[in-house]
Amino acid sequence: MKAILVDDEKLALRDLERQLNKTNQIEIIGSYQTSRAALDAAFDEEPDVVFLDIDMPELSGIEVAEQLQNRLPFINIVFVTAYEEFAVKAFELNAIDYILKPVMQDRLSRTLGRLINLTAAPAAKTNDSQGTIRCFQYLQIDIDQPKSIQWRTTKAQELFAYLIHRRFHPVRKDVLIELLWPDTDAQKGYTQLYTAIYQIRKTLRDLGLDARILSSDKGYRIELNGMKLDTDEWESTLQAAVPITPDTLAYHLDLLDQYRGDYLIDYDYLWAEGERERLRILWYQHALEVGHLLIDQGRLAEAIILYNRIQYLFPHVEEIYFILMKLYDQCMEWTAVEKQFISLNKMIHEEFETEPQPHISTWYANWKVSKTSDSTI
Repeated sequence: MKAILVDDEKLALRDLERQLNKTNQIEIIGSYQTSRAALDAAFDEEPDVVFLDIDMPELSGIEVAEQLQNRLPFINIVFVTAYEEFAVKAFELNAIDYILKPVMQDRLSRTLGRLINLTAAPAAKTNDSQGTIRCFQYLQIDIDQPKSIQWRTTKAQELFAYLIHRRFHPVRKDVLIELLWPDTDAQKGYTQLYTAIYQIRKTLRDLGLDARILSSDKGYRIELNGMKLDTDEWESTLQAAVPITPDTLAYHLDLLDQYRGDYLIDYDYLWAEGERERLRILWYQHALEVGHLLIDQGRLAEAIILYNRIQYLFPHVEEIYFILMKLYDQCMEWTAVEKQFISLNKMIHEEFETEPQPHISTWYANWKVSKTSDSTI
């Protein structure tokens, strides 16, 4: 394996070089005391691994690692640090391994064993179809089969989701820090951000995906590189859909089913609310059109199923209760009619402190009279 060593302390650099040479497992192609020189060399030489001190002047090891990953996504980073182990935990996500100074030969051997195993393992298969990122209900990546990613931290997951959310625009680093780590001081916030970016890149690489996190001096943007996004695919299909007719009902029912749940609804992401509501309204308008045709076609059982789903997603729309009351009446499900009116009253009182609209109350009162008359007869 080709390696570059980076440490601003000359003695520490020589000691690490000496110990690595003793192993006969590493070809050292450069040793550098400045971050800029190390970056230039790494971009030119593309080493397999960089042994990188964290506490560096000008650019920290975390910042260097971030730039390396941006240009060389398959590079391995090993941090070498004088920090105590408890302080290094923040960086553990950010590297293949870390070694505490002074470097001990047995600890270095374990790191090399880990590197050898990683480089010997076959790379994750990249599919002809790059797969789909799913954001309806929860975050998931489909490659050969649906896969929920086990993120090391919830912040890395949210950062990935947010970059997907803002996929058409670069997002400034200070904005990301304010969003994800608002109570953290600036220096620690940047460290947390670089750590999360590194983890996302490593996760995408391990999955064999071409999606990349691109960085500039001030921010980040995700490039999907052929991967699909279920929300984009669904909306595009909806906009291009054929008119809703008896012959195309099955197609439109399937399109409704592709909306498996509200946008990232499983997570408490306030920034997702606007997009969540926008997609909900698109689904709602489409569902109403499909529901009306189901009723016109006399497919009442299917209409009841659909309107119950609409009611679940939009529990504060009075007219949905009313439609269900009339559908249950046509199906002679009298108890269900009663339950719908009771649920409507409860919702109206709790949410709006008022009464159901007069036309609904009048219909229900007349219905009750007719059912009482029928039972008397």
